[in-house]
Amino acid sequence: MSVEKIIQSWQKGSFKPIYWFEGEEDFYIDQLMEYAEKKLVPESEAAFNLTIFYGKDADWAALTNTCRRYPMFADRQVVLLKEAQHMKDIDKLEPYIENPLPTTVLVVSYKGKKYDRRTKFFKHLQSRAELFESPKIYDDRLGGWIKNYVQSQGLSISEKSVSLLEEHIGNNLSRIANEVEKLTINMGGRKQITEEDIERYIGISKEYNAFELSGAIARKDLSKALRIVQYFEHNPKAGPIQAVLPAIYSQLSRVYTAFEVSANTPMKLRAHFSNNPSAIETGSYYMKNYGPEGVNKCLLLLHEYNLKSIGINSYGTEGSSLMKELMVKMVLG
Repeated sequence: MSVEKIIQSWQKGSFKPIYWFEGEEDFYIDQLMEYAEKKLVPESEAAFNLTIFYGKDADWAALTNTCRRYPMFADRQVVLLKEAQHMKDIDKLEPYIENPLPTTVLVVSYKGKKYDRRTKFFKHLQSRAELFESPKIYDDRLGGWIKNYVQSQGLSISEKSVSLLEEHIGNNLSRIANEVEKLTINMGGRKQITEEDIERYIGISKEYNAFELSGAIARKDLSKALRIVQYFEHNPKAGPIQAVLPAIYSQLSRVYTAFEVSANTPMKLRAHFSNNPSAIETGSYYMKNYGPEGVNKCLLLLHEYNLKSIGINSYGTEGSSLMKELMVKMVLG
């Protein structure tokens, strides 16, 4: 069941005795837990019928006893167990999972991983609980996710703006959502997010960023690549090497994958770049100007200089100097 369907069922007053939210992506789990905490119990009843436990400090016996308690002057009580992945002896909840109290709604967040499917505990969860898995959003789907999320907030966004958010923030969905909220507040009722908005309200330059640097490399425009690196040198927060190199690596790895499946036209590249025209254009230049061997060489160079940026096989060289050296090797090598 999706996030939307779970919330819709709650809004209709339909509840399961146990909800188990797990997975690598915190964003959706946090959405569900926040809704459960703020909406499932009226504010006037929360002191009596809403109890919150945190996995690191939770005692299984106290949690079980709370779940077996009847609600006060209400049809149900809600018990939240947050960060359950840190709870010791969580498997001791098994007797309660097997026979939950119908008037208690137990909502559990288990972040960063999935519970072992082979265990007896999980078998009981499968039969008694509503399970929701929140998988990580991978790079090739991030652009599409950003567009869909922006649309869900009643806004639209330019393709270049999607690329700026994608390359600068990466797949930190919570941070992307926070930045979109910041834009909404500052845009004065406008509905279209532009590159100018991204630059003004988030601080990502529309001309000097990892995406533009990757485009310059793809076109073998060394002069522009060095100008962008020079900007990063004078504005360290705009382009730290530890953020820039992974962003370029991500794009190049998609190009390399495209070579492997013979996706050598803009139409075929769509699936690899979330239908983003700017990213597709850059990918096409990489394919045309470097070929599979050149792209592979660039990937190896990026890996080498990423190690140098953290002090491996390098002796205190500044990040900007490393990037300049890397640009020359990638573009001219």
